[in-house]
Amino acid sequence: MTIGCAALSYVLFTALHACQFVVGAAVCVLYGIDIKHARDAGEAVDGKDAYAVTVGGLGALTALLLLVPFVVRFAFVWAWSLVMSVLWLALFGIFGRTYINMENPEGDGDIQRMKIAVWIVLAGAALWVIGAVAHFIYWWGHKDRRSRFTSRAKI
Repeated sequence: MTIGCAALSYVLFTALHACQFVVGAAVCVLYGIDIKHARDAGEAVDGKDAYAVTVGGLGALTALLLLVPFVVRFAFVWAWSLVMSVLWLALFGIFGRTYINMENPEGDGDIQRMKIAVWIVLAGAALWVIGAVAHFIYWWGHKDRRSRFTSRAKI
């Protein structure tokens, strides 16, 4: 039994959005730990951590909304995915500069967690870039569809 092109694209987009949701939720958890530590210590929340949780939450929420069937046909989806890509790339730049070249953490669990979180953010950025390109290609290929029998009505 073969899968049609439309069914295959639906399965691939579903897998992409599911991965985007998981990565967004993971980023919220990983950076939310630092926010909790700051609040428990009575300190101010670091703006970088708040930005990370905001981007992760926005990514997870967007991915959940995109899991709803037939939403991916609209033109705003690829544009919003492009905005999300920029947000994720900025997040990677902020934390990557700090933690990628850092020396061996020597048993400091928080620094080790942050070094791992940077690579998860990079995976999220890659997923959103792939999503933006895929949504644009899908939209471009389906933007001028006409009815099957008369070719008069635009769908």
